[in-house]
Amino acid sequence: MLAVILVFLQDWRATLVPATTVPVTIIGAFAGMALLGFTVNLSTLFALVLAIGIVVDDAIVVVEGAAHQIEQGLTPHDAAIKAMDQLFGPIIGITLVLMSVFLPSAFLPGLTGQMYAQFALVISATALLSAINAATLKPTQCALWLRVPKPPEQRNPAFRFFNAVYNPVERAYAGLVGRMIHHSGKVGILGLVMIAIAFAGFVRIPTGFLPLEDQGYLMVAMQLPDGASLERTQKALDRVSELSRTVPGVDQVVAISGISAIDNNATLSNAGVAYVILKDWSVRGKGEDLLSIFTNLSKVYEQIPEASMLIVPPPSIQGIGNSGGFTMMLELRDGSADLTKLGDITNSVIAAGNSQSGLQKLFTSFRSSVPQYDVLVDRTKAETLGVTVGQVFNTLASYLGSNYVGQFNKFSRTFQVYIQGDKDFRAHVREIEQLPVKTASGQMVPLGTLVNLKPTVGPPLITLFNLYPATTILGSPGAGYSSGEAMDLMDQIGNAMLPPGTAYEWSAMSFQEMLAGNQILYAFGLAILLVYLVLAGQYESWLAPITVVLSVPLSLLGPAAVLNAVGVPNNLYVQIGLILLISLSAKNAILIVEVAREERVLHGKPILEAALNAARARFRPIIMTSFAFILGVLPLVLATGAGAGARKSIGITVFSGMMASTCLAVVFVPSFFVIIQRLEERLKGKKPLPPGASEPHAPAAAE
Repeated sequence: MLAVILVFLQDWRATLVPATTVPVTIIGAFAGMALLGFTVNLSTLFALVLAIGIVVDDAIVVVEGAAHQIEQGLTPHDAAIKAMDQLFGPIIGITLVLMSVFLPSAFLPGLTGQMYAQFALVISATALLSAINAATLKPTQCALWLRVPKPPEQRNPAFRFFNAVYNPVERAYAGLVGRMIHHSGKVGILGLVMIAIAFAGFVRIPTGFLPLEDQGYLMVAMQLPDGASLERTQKALDRVSELSRTVPGVDQVVAISGISAIDNNATLSNAGVAYVILKDWSVRGKGEDLLSIFTNLSKVYEQIPEASMLIVPPPSIQGIGNSGGFTMMLELRDGSADLTKLGDITNSVIAAGNSQSGLQKLFTSFRSSVPQYDVLVDRTKAETLGVTVGQVFNTLASYLGSNYVGQFNKFSRTFQVYIQGDKDFRAHVREIEQLPVKTASGQMVPLGTLVNLKPTVGPPLITLFNLYPATTILGSPGAGYSSGEAMDLMDQIGNAMLPPGTAYEWSAMSFQEMLAGNQILYAFGLAILLVYLVLAGQYESWLAPITVVLSVPLSLLGPAAVLNAVGVPNNLYVQIGLILLISLSAKNAILIVEVAREERVLHGKPILEAALNAARARFRPIIMTSFAFILGVLPLVLATGAGAGARKSIGITVFSGMMASTCLAVVFVPSFFVIIQRLEERLKGKKPLPPGASEPHAPAAAE
C-alpha cells in the first residue's frame, strides 16, 4: 500500500501520513473487538485486514488532496485547510455509507448472522475511527510534514518513468470520459446492459455455505460386515493405520475401534474411526495438498475390501456436525417401527445418489439385519425362585457389557472398579445361559433357567431425530459441484423417491446452509437502500444518489466472471466480500459525484464540464486508493495453509470486484451523473444556463 502512495505522490513525507494510520487502525480495531466481546477469529481477522485498507484509503484521499493544493502554489498549512474544505463532505459520506452497508448484516439471525456481525461491527467501528482520524489528525500531519515537491523534471529516473506512463493514461482517460459524456444516453444504456450481464453471471455461480478447509487432519469412518467382532475391527483399523502412513503428507494416525463416528461416536463393535493427522503445511511438498491426500488415501484403502470406508474432512466450524459434506436424515413418520423398511428406503436413496455425477461417497452406517438375540424372560419362574426381572437384566449388563461397582485409593489417587465377564465366558449362547443369578434364598441359579435366547436380526443402533426413527446419510459434492448443488440434487431424489409416511430433514452444517437460504439477499437490498437514503440526506436530493447506486452493480462483473471461471461457489465469505464491495464501489462514485455537484451547484459550471472536471480531479486518488487496496488483499488471493479456503473466497471476490469497479466506475459514473443531473434539473424546472446561452461542450483533454 505504502509503495503505491510513494509512486503516485513521489514524496516520502506524504507516505508517512497514511503509514501512521495503520497502528491507529489496529489499536482501534482491537479496542472495538474488546468492547463488543468478540474474540480473535477468522471473521474478526478478515475485518482487521480489510479495515486497514479502508482507513488507509481515507488517509490517501486527504494527503493527495493536500499535495495537489501544494502543487497549485499554496503553503502546506493552507493546502491542508483547503483540501479538507473539499474532502470533509466525501469523507463523512463514505463513512456513513460504509456503516450503513454493514449494519444490516449484523442483525441477521442464526450462525450466519453471528459471523456477519463480527465482521460487520469491527469494520463499522474501525470506519468510524478512521473518519475521525482523517478529519483531525491527517490534516494536521499534512500541514506539518508536507513540503513543496521538486519539479517533475528534477525527480529520480524511476519517478520520471512512472510519470511518462501515467500522464498519457490520465489524458486518455479524460479524453474518453469527454467523448462518453457527450453520448451519455447511449452510455447509460450500455451501463444498464452491463449491470444486467453482471447479475445474470452472478446468478449462475453455484451456491455454497462454507469452503472446505485443510485443518491438518482427515477422519476415516470404517464399518465391517454385520456382527464382526471388536477384535476383527481392531485388526482392520491396524491395517488402515499401516496403509495411511504410506501416503505422502500423512504424519501419524490415531485409531479407535468400537465406535461409530457417523452416529455421534455411539458404541458399535464392527465400526471404528481413524484420525489421519497430516504433516504441517510448511513441510508438505508438491502433491501433498488436501485433495491429493484424499485421493491417495482412497486408493490405498481399496486394499481392505472387507470394510466400508468413508473419508471425510472435519466440519469447517468445529461443533457443527461431525464431518464436512452434507448430512441428511431420513425419518419414519407413519408411527410404525418398521426399521427394515427404513433401511431399504435409505439404501435406495444412496444408490440413486451415487449414480449422480454431482454426488459422491454417499454412505450410511444403518443396518437393519444384524444378527441378534431376543432375551425372553420367564417371569413366572423368576418370581417363583425369588428373582426380579431387574436382577436378570443387571446380570446380562454386567457380564456382557460392564458395570461400575466401586472404587479404591492407591498411590494417592482414586480408581474406579468396573466388572465384566471374561471373553471366554460370554462368546456363545451356552455360556451366557450358564451365567449365575442370585435368588432370594441366596442360592445361585443359571441364567438359562429364567430366560430363553431366540436368534433374530435387527439394527445395532436406533437413531431418533426429532423423536422419529431415522437414518443418517453422509455424502460429498461431486468434482466441480458445490454443496448447494449437491443439496438440490438430494432434495430432488428425496422428493421423488420417498414413499408416504417418510420424510427427510437436513442436519449439522447442511441445516445451517438451508437456514441461511436467501436471507443475505435481504441484507444486500437493505444495504443498498440505506446507502441511497444516507446519500439522499447528504445531497438533499432523491435523484442524485442514483448515480452512486448505479455504480455498485458494475463491480459485480469482476466476481461473476472470475468465480465462474475458477469454480469458487457463492459461499458465506464470498457474500461478505460482496457486502464490502458495495461500500468500496460507492466510495469511488462518491468522490466523483461530490466534486461534480460542487462544480455544478456552487460554481455554476455546465453539467458536461462539471462531470469532466470531477472525473479528471478524482482520477488519481481513486486509482491510488483502489490499487493500494487491491495490492493489500493480494495475499488473501494467494493464501495457502490453514484457513486458505476462506481467505481465497473473500480475497478473490474483493480483488476482482475492485478491479472491475476501478476500471468501469470511473468511466461510467460521469455519464450517469450527466443523465441524473439533467433529469433532476428538468423535473425542478431549472434552467441550466442564463437565457440565450447554450451549454458548451466539455473541453477536450489535452493530448
